[in-house]
Amino acid sequence: MTYCVGLQLNDGIVFMSDTRTNAGVDNFSTTKKMFSWTVPGERSITLMTAGNLATTQSVISLLEERSKAPSERNPTILEQPTMFQVARLVGATLTEVIRGGGTGGQTGSSRFTASIIVGGQIAGGTPTLFLVYPEGNFIEVTEDAPFFQIGEAKYGKPILVRAYEPDMSFEDAIKLLMVSFDSTIKANLSVGLPLDVQIYEKDSFALDDQLRIEEDNEYYQSISQGWGEALRSALTQLPSYKRD
Repeated sequence: MTYCVGLQLNDGIVFMSDTRTNAGVDNFSTTKKMFSWTVPGERSITLMTAGNLATTQSVISLLEERSKAPSERNPTILEQPTMFQVARLVGATLTEVIRGGGTGGQTGSSRFTASIIVGGQIAGGTPTLFLVYPEGNFIEVTEDAPFFQIGEAKYGKPILVRAYEPDMSFEDAIKLLMVSFDSTIKANLSVGLPLDVQIYEKDSFALDDQLRIEEDNEYYQSISQGWGEALRSALTQLPSYKRD
């Protein structure tokens, strides 16, 4: 399992993903789940993946190959005119991989399923996010649904629903996501550090702010400890239940 979040802000987008792929008493492994393509001044696109690792890696490999080899650049993620078309291409590639390129392959309901968050901006358009389903269809972020989660979403959603504001700063958005991920990590062994974080600033068409949060990161540890203390303090301040 995994946990990834794409958060839409007035000033751009914040992406965050964990890196755990296996979890057991003596079997932990990690892999990158966030991938980006940038043409300076023209486009910036980021994908985050969840689901069967072989499926997601095949999707990324196809997108990478078709964006680098001139003879294979049709279709390519670097030449799609809009983010909507990028989402269509990602959905078609995901479906292609799941079905194995033929009618005898796996279907979207099989154990080889996966889901993808794709976001960014192409010149002439605005920053946006899409959630791509295994069947290849997708939905776009809206004011009523300003963020997408994939993977183990339930533990980290409450804080996002309660505290998200579209005009919050990138710094506050990262703090919010840190709490969301910390809550998920503490509740589910299949999600874990390191975390990959990426900021996309509106109209920049560049990805300058990228970082990896390791387990010993001082800021993450302060958020984790501070949030736990804040919850305990808030609980003591709530009125106690009175027995009849």
